[in-house]
Amino acid sequence: MAGTTLPTPLYGLYRQEIGFSELMVTVVFAVYALGVIAVLLLAGNFSDQAGRRPVLLLALGFSAASALCFLFEGGLPLLFIGRLLSGFAAGLFSGTATATVMELAPRGHEARAGFAATAANMGGLGCGPPLSGLLAQYASHPLRLPFLVHLTLVAAASVLTWFLPETVTHRARRPRLRPQGLKVPPEVRGVFGPAALVAFSGFALLGLFTAVAPAFLAQTLGEQNLAVTGAVVFAVFLASTVGQSLLGTLGVRRALPVGCLVLVAGLVLVGLSLLFESLGLLVAGALCGGLGQGLAFRAGMTALTGAAPPESRGGTISAFFVAAYIGISLPVVGVGALAVGIGLRGAGLTFTGCVIVLVACVGLYVLRRPPRTE
Repeated sequence: MAGTTLPTPLYGLYRQEIGFSELMVTVVFAVYALGVIAVLLLAGNFSDQAGRRPVLLLALGFSAASALCFLFEGGLPLLFIGRLLSGFAAGLFSGTATATVMELAPRGHEARAGFAATAANMGGLGCGPPLSGLLAQYASHPLRLPFLVHLTLVAAASVLTWFLPETVTHRARRPRLRPQGLKVPPEVRGVFGPAALVAFSGFALLGLFTAVAPAFLAQTLGEQNLAVTGAVVFAVFLASTVGQSLLGTLGVRRALPVGCLVLVAGLVLVGLSLLFESLGLLVAGALCGGLGQGLAFRAGMTALTGAAPPESRGGTISAFFVAAYIGISLPVVGVGALAVGIGLRGAGLTFTGCVIVLVACVGLYVLRRPPRTE
């Protein structure tokens, strides 16, 4: 997962080398999300038929191919292909790896397994920017070395995955890819709606930080240090991981509305940081917003995995991630398009205002109608 956010601090260097607008940065970023969504819709439950381990190994292959595209990048086409392949990898991982971790957990450790799965997801996403930022700022070959390191990590992960036990006991002899749409089992639908809306809103904040925050730091705040850029983006994912760890204290029914409330506070701080051009407020918004996003995200994931029948668990989790990745892509492209007309700060303020309203409405809804978790 770290490989999917590895290019985040490097977009400014790519802009200097290739020459493209901030809108194009968000489009390149969104191509990744489109790859995720396409895989989730086409093969969201493929691991339920083919087995978890083969799909995980396929995802690692896509991840390695993406790193090679960036390693030999010579213009926008390879950037687009690399991001698309990265999206394919993340799309396969999102549902399959989560289901695998949950199924490998010993009885009585399901809660810890859920935290491990979602923390690995968000923690991995968070580790990409500081890794590439540090290497690009303080080592040679800033557009090559981060992806060489990533290829080494993928190789190690492939060896470990090869020795994983298979958790799908009844695999289809000839599994076929069929578009799945956004179908969820009837027993999950009451939980899926509010959980998906929270995931959409929280991932919209993550998209803002991974696609737009680096440009805001460089152009508005004058912060050119790529390691600092990576650290700011890391802050939102670190806080998300911490927020996920709080679920056991609050419980699912309270975590969703509380997570929404904290997420709203974080968005307000992000908006104020744009208004007053303050790095401190931006970091505070990253920490507060990430905390709320992580808490609400894990609550939604836990409610869904608890309600979904085993034979549909992979597909249900994949549908949940579709909603999340729509949130991480469409609003960010909208920010890029708005930035062309009203500037990056105005576009960011418009974005935060819209997401604040959405999250507040969802929070009020789940406060009045807490999701049924059994």
